[in-house]
Amino acid sequence: MADPDLGFGRVFTDHMLVMNYTQGIGWHDARIEPYGPLTLDPATLVLHYGQAVFDGFKAFRSDSGAVVLFRPRDHITRLNRSCARLCIPAVDQASVLDALKRLVHLDADWVPRTFGCAVYIRPVIIATEADLVVRPSRRYRFFTILSPVGAYYREGFQPVRILVSDRYVRAARGGLGAAKTPANYAASLLAAEEAKAAGFTQVLGLDGTERTSVEEVGTMNIFFRLGDELVTPPLEGTILPGITRDCVIRLASHWGIQVSERRISMPEVIGAHASGKLREVFGSGTAAVISPVSELVFQGKSLLIADGRVGDWTQRLFDTLTGSQSGKREEPCGWTLPGSA
Repeated sequence: MADPDLGFGRVFTDHMLVMNYTQGIGWHDARIEPYGPLTLDPATLVLHYGQAVFDGFKAFRSDSGAVVLFRPRDHITRLNRSCARLCIPAVDQASVLDALKRLVHLDADWVPRTFGCAVYIRPVIIATEADLVVRPSRRYRFFTILSPVGAYYREGFQPVRILVSDRYVRAARGGLGAAKTPANYAASLLAAEEAKAAGFTQVLGLDGTERTSVEEVGTMNIFFRLGDELVTPPLEGTILPGITRDCVIRLASHWGIQVSERRISMPEVIGAHASGKLREVFGSGTAAVISPVSELVFQGKSLLIADGRVGDWTQRLFDTLTGSQSGKREEPCGWTLPGSA
């Protein structure tokens, strides 16, 4: 089991990967250096106009003792998609992956040996030009830091309570919802804090127009088991295209489960709960992997899911993904790579 004392993102390793971008030159001066503070001019564009993107994936210690990376290429590809939306120059996937492997190898002693724990890899790109004109920067800093982590939620792999909010909107069509950028997370903070104060683990957001269709939880994509159908909201530009979400869809499809990427409204969820058709709800994400949901609360109405127990599909997905990441199970889709160059 994951170490409950390790937490998530509180401890950092000895080194970080750094690289610069200058217009007319491109990305250059890639190096690994000791972990430490960044020095920024007070007029640095990222501080004023928020031009920044990031991503996150994990390195695991397999049963053999080797360190492996889980779907790193897909995360770098997603980072570049976020870059395109924020007018940030893309990085070269092959060279960045090679440099990240070197970083992980250098700090490999930090990768926990406890099942369920990992080193979280956080690549970030920020605009670094000093200027107060509203425009894309001509200089950027890429850096990656590593953090040994345990379970993301204090509950670990235990069902969590989710508040469904129709008060706040995380993203709207045409906005930044599909980009992994700090603005999206800043937009979710107030709703999340209010939910936590009321005893909930997280908030499930709704669409920005009608405020009825389910979108995503602040830190996870969401799935509903309706009878023998697995339903998750579609990628229409307002939710993050989660890598773990993709894992769930591919695994479930491989097992012969009917997977539907379609809009699902709260009236449909409530109706399915009333008829007994709503059998499981869970979230998916790099940090939490699979997180079972025991209760949804919407407009004061409580929907208890599966009597608060972990559902069969939820458990199977969690066991398969964590088993694949640790090497305890055969990895079915070629998602793991050696963690050294």
